[in-house]
Amino acid sequence: HPEYYKDIDSVQVVDSHSVKIRLKNANSMFLFNLARPDSIMVNSQAVDKLKTAPIGTGPFKFVEWIRGDRITLVPFEQYYKKGIPYLEKVTFKFIGDPSAQIASLRAGDIDVIAYDVSPENALLLEKDPKFKVLNGFTTTEVILSTNNSRKPFDDVRVRRAMAHAIDRNALIKGAMSGYGTPIGSHMDPGNPYYIDLTSAYPYNPEKGKQLLAEAGYANGFEAVIKLPERFAYAKRSGEIIADMLAQVGIKLKIELTEWGQWIDRVFKNADFDLTVIGHAEPFDINIYANPKYYFRYDNPKFQETLKKAEMEPAPEKRKDLYIALQKMITEDAVNGFLFVLPSLPTMKKEVMNWWKNYPMTAVDVTEVWIAK
Repeated sequence: HPEYYKDIDSVQVVDSHSVKIRLKNANSMFLFNLARPDSIMVNSQAVDKLKTAPIGTGPFKFVEWIRGDRITLVPFEQYYKKGIPYLEKVTFKFIGDPSAQIASLRAGDIDVIAYDVSPENALLLEKDPKFKVLNGFTTTEVILSTNNSRKPFDDVRVRRAMAHAIDRNALIKGAMSGYGTPIGSHMDPGNPYYIDLTSAYPYNPEKGKQLLAEAGYANGFEAVIKLPERFAYAKRSGEIIADMLAQVGIKLKIELTEWGQWIDRVFKNADFDLTVIGHAEPFDINIYANPKYYFRYDNPKFQETLKKAEMEPAPEKRKDLYIALQKMITEDAVNGFLFVLPSLPTMKKEVMNWWKNYPMTAVDVTEVWIAK
């Protein structure tokens, strides 16, 4: 992501622990981008060693990595925050099969499944007094991605009709066993600039039919929804959405697509009508400023407002601009904004202080402890 650093003019070493960075332009996202994994600063002479024996400044230090099996960490005695971490050792085991994960948890071989337990398994384990499931949210916005450049989806009335035809709560219940947080724009509830816009298009199939008639589709139309087969949430959501849209006259043909084909055809070449996918990148509303992005949204006002937001140093003014951006894409019904994927970490009841919400794709056990 070289665009994260394009505004850097110069970097000056102040002392062994400090640098001064001068920017060419004001950039309110710069500190946020410096906190991304892409921005980790490493000694160029140690890069190759770090691949298999990482050294950092965090609360734990690396002990061993047995490929395909586990990574073991122990506390770093010189960590700058005294008194933590609490755990004497942490072992991350790699168990790819969801059924094997559950079996290992039940057998006591592991203490926690870090996240992404299937909704069905979460529902079962939630009823077992030996375990607990944390129903938090992630940064992954699941959307009904819509090709805004392809007829009839280039007509905002058609996109708004689809928004009125989708019952988010029923969708979450049917596709996710009730786990998930409804959203009305492209931002997760953990973002400080988030605003709840779920009431913008209340479930109203009759309103949807009316909008379709106004757009010249009183008898509905046919379209194709391409679903990436590797994601259960996408397949389930797509099937339910197809039933919902059929109620207003939009008949969808479902095509399950292998992930590589989805990337090539849908994401890279915008060869699609509709698809369902989760956008995991945190704070990525800026994708709507790129007319060549796969849903082909081109709004000069949005693009200009985003530039202002990214250069605005005053926090409250910046927040107002990001709220305006959310409202803009909701008003244009660019995509069907559905829900945020739940985190669903599942663990023994003795495990304390585990992250409920996942503001980033990391497993932080710095302040986790085990009740005796």
